[in-house]
Amino acid sequence: MTAIDMHEDIRAAVAKLCADFPGEYWRKLDEKRAYPADFVKALTEQGYLSALIPEEYGGIGLGLSAASAILEEIHRAGCNASACHAQMYTMGTLLRHGNEAQKQRYLPGIADGSLRLQAFGVTEPSSGTNTAALKTFAKKEGDRYIVNGQKIWTSRAEYSDLMILLARTTPVAEVQKKTDGLSVFILDMREAKKKGLRISPIRTMMNHSTCEVFFDDVEVPAENLIGEEGKGFRYILSGMNAERILIASECIGDAKWLIAKAAAYAGEREVFGRPIGQNQGIAFPIAQAYARMRAAELMVHDAVRRYEAGENPGAEANMAKMLAAEASWQAAEAAMQTFGGFAFAEEYDVERKFRETRLYQVAPISTNLILSYLAEHVLGMPRTY
Repeated sequence: MTAIDMHEDIRAAVAKLCADFPGEYWRKLDEKRAYPADFVKALTEQGYLSALIPEEYGGIGLGLSAASAILEEIHRAGCNASACHAQMYTMGTLLRHGNEAQKQRYLPGIADGSLRLQAFGVTEPSSGTNTAALKTFAKKEGDRYIVNGQKIWTSRAEYSDLMILLARTTPVAEVQKKTDGLSVFILDMREAKKKGLRISPIRTMMNHSTCEVFFDDVEVPAENLIGEEGKGFRYILSGMNAERILIASECIGDAKWLIAKAAAYAGEREVFGRPIGQNQGIAFPIAQAYARMRAAELMVHDAVRRYEAGENPGAEANMAKMLAAEASWQAAEAAMQTFGGFAFAEEYDVERKFRETRLYQVAPISTNLILSYLAEHVLGMPRTY
């Protein structure tokens, strides 16, 4: 039995909570492009969003396997954890690299929901996944930093009180490696919005509350620097394995929901006098999606096991994310074909999940970059970029 399988009590409790947020709830949010405030509030009150925060800071103090089970179950229930997962893995930077004063100041509020840490300011329009090429600059002036620049795909920025911000503090021309000279800050967005911080929502194919964020002489106290100046890239990188694993868990949950939905419909829907599931053209794609999901699930469990054992599961975390994303997308395709024309009707929620699962082929890291990582760092092949 894996660590994830041992959290059946958590799974049951999450499933019970999610039952209060059926498909109709999510469809109404989609119509208005609204944020799932009630859902996030319920999860916060039950302590799920503070699962990774140690008890001494007001959290539950559980491991990554518990967080993985929580997010998978949310998606397995047909809900969406996009408004929750960032708070789990983004604060890992603060947990691992923040000083005691920063932890005491922010973690209790994050745990009880009075402070929302959902924004992750890394990607920029001109750099994309080439993080070392980012241009947002934080200039030290006395006891503060002055930040100028722009971020994009900063999801939930409108609904976050705090942001984990990566900015350059040393010009590229003055560092030996491009990944040097980057620093991480805790940005109090409530203060920044009063002067210099502007948020512009981006309308996308799914209700993901993502934005562009503009910094115009935004002031950040020097005490909000996480760790050492110039080592921010390493701090951000150290949290990527957890991010990959948690997103992969969501994908597994989506695949399970879609497969169950498709299998049930195939057994109920009759055409030409018999259930459509009696046709191999319908049954086999669903069965294939199930087999692929189970295989991806094993990789997720292996990545979690290695992470909690203190190993470096870089390859496993990346493979888990890639395989789980592909599994959820195949399950979505199978469900669309099974439901046929009805799949396009919002009331069945299949089209909503179809749109949501497509995202994970691209974010938070694209499949191509994962393949590049495996080719170079696992197989020892020449770097492809």
